[in-house]
Amino acid sequence: MILSFHPCFEADANILCAGRVPDERDLAAIRIASAVILPQGCREDLHRMARENCANVFPDYDARFEYPGKTGQARLFQALGAPCPRTWVFDDMAHFRRQKGSVSAMSFPLVFKLDWGGEGDTVFLLQSNEDLERTLEKAERFENCGQRGFVLQALVPGSHRTLRVAVIGQTLLAYWRVQDAPMDFGTSVAKGARIDADSDPDLRQKAMALTRGFCRQTRINLAGFDLIFDESKNTKKAPQPLFLEINYFFGRTGLGGSEHFYAMLEAEINKWLVGLGLAVNRPSPEQAAGETS
Repeated sequence: MILSFHPCFEADANILCAGRVPDERDLAAIRIASAVILPQGCREDLHRMARENCANVFPDYDARFEYPGKTGQARLFQALGAPCPRTWVFDDMAHFRRQKGSVSAMSFPLVFKLDWGGEGDTVFLLQSNEDLERTLEKAERFENCGQRGFVLQALVPGSHRTLRVAVIGQTLLAYWRVQDAPMDFGTSVAKGARIDADSDPDLRQKAMALTRGFCRQTRINLAGFDLIFDESKNTKKAPQPLFLEINYFFGRTGLGGSEHFYAMLEAEINKWLVGLGLAVNRPSPEQAAGETS
């Protein structure tokens, strides 16, 4: 029996767990399932319940919950030696103050990322110590409300565009997000960036190869990776991809919209099941017609 908690993937048994804590009925269903399909918005407790009680779970969110937030992702990149911009990780303001010596070695411009948030809303460009102090005050206010942790990162030349590599099962798709407004910082579509799926195919292939290798190490099989290339004129070396972050929730505009995304996701889940020697027992069109007549 294949069990789905995903509202858009119909399996042999289907349960919705949105907005509630998983319970004994969920556990009982998981224990008799041959495979479990989880939603992108999966809670950590549901993921843990599935992983501990079923051998086959899609997507694999072990890395997501073991290395949570932007601070966790930065530590994951560092732990695996994955190429990324020079990065400093701070769990809270107290950690930052203890590491003030290493902070003094930083040179501007820098990128400041709060541990949470998407679409670039919690990412800030710092040009000076004054910018840093103002942003630290903001981080301290968030910390007083229970949200803590941030990352400081060296700004990579060429930051007017980043590459999104979407990983959906075994399929990888890559496209640029380009910020044409010279005074605007950030390349999210929500901040006005445009999508370019055609430019520099050689760089896109490099990034996809790097991402595929990273996914083999981490078993990540559903995420949007953001990468950047140093495209300054000051280097004679060929540009190489650098990881910026991992988005377990990611936009679908560059993938052709939600309908196309869900069609790809369904196809990849079915391929994953076939690889396990499993399949959803869906009724034939004739059987379905008979049930509705």
